This record gives sequence, structure tokens and C-alpha cells, in this order.
Amino acid sequence: MAEHDQSYKQFFSNPRMVEDLLRGYVKQDWIKRVDFSTLERVPASFVSDDLKQRVEDMIWRVRLDDGWLYIYILLEFQFTVDRFMVVRMLTYIGLLYQDLIKRRQVKEGEFLPPVLPLVLYNGRTPWKAPLDLEKLVAPAPGKLKEAGESALSTDR
Repeated sequence: MAEHDQSYKQFFSNPRMVEDLLRGYVKQDWIKRVDFSTLERVPASFVSDDLKQRVEDMIWRVRLDDGWLYIYILLEFQFTVDRFMVVRMLTYIGLLYQDLIKRRQVKEGEFLPPVLPLVLYNGRTPWKAPLDLEKLVAPAPGKLKEAGESALSTDR
């Protein structure tokens, strides 16, 4: 981990700093419905299927309406634009979901909780990497797309 990463980790270990980050940067109405008194740190040491461990990241959860919102802060000193950052974040979120399922935090019939992924970027140039996976994936040809949609359909 880079030298600045430890400073970020210590800084965002404080619930007040996480609250200030969210209040300062999330400009959507739902943030007003968050109960910041419930903000709590979640263990964030995951081992992926290829046995690579992720321990640098920080995960918090907070009550939003009647459920939990997970805030995934990628604590890497990101000073260069990574074109595939969205893929990395999806992988980390998938590991979080696998862990929640394994620890039976999601009951049968319940939805997985929403996750707000945050990447700390402090580069000199504006972030220009895609924020959505669909901007990185080539469109599927017509028949392939239709086959995928019908395979996922529950209306048979």
C-alpha cells in the first residue's frame, strides 16, 4: 500500500469523516434519509475464488429507510486514471455480496443490499474513465442478446 494510503485509511476510520464525505459529495435526495447515527464499520477482508486477499479497502454500513446501505471506499491512492476501475469495483462488490451471503446476512427471499462504491482519486487530470460497465463491453449481436434475455427470463 502506498504511503498516503495509510493516511487515508486512518482518516476514513472515523465515522464522522465518512459522514462528512457522504454529505459533502452525494448530491441526491436519498442522502437526507440516511440515519448516520447507525454508521458502523464492516469487516473488509475477503478472499476471492483465486485466493487473492483484499484487505486495503474500507466498508461501512448505515441505515437507509428500512434497510442497510453499504459504502465501499476503495482505499488505494488512485492518482492515475484506470480505464477498468469499474470492473475492479464490480469485483470487490461481488466479493462483499459473497461474504454477506456466506455469513447469512441476506435471508432467503431478501434482496442484496445496495452498495455505494467510492474511489478516492487525486490525480491532476479529470477522471475520464467509464463509470458504467456498459461503456466497456461491446454490444452483443442481435441473436446473442435475444438468447441471453430469454435464458434469464422467468416468464416461460
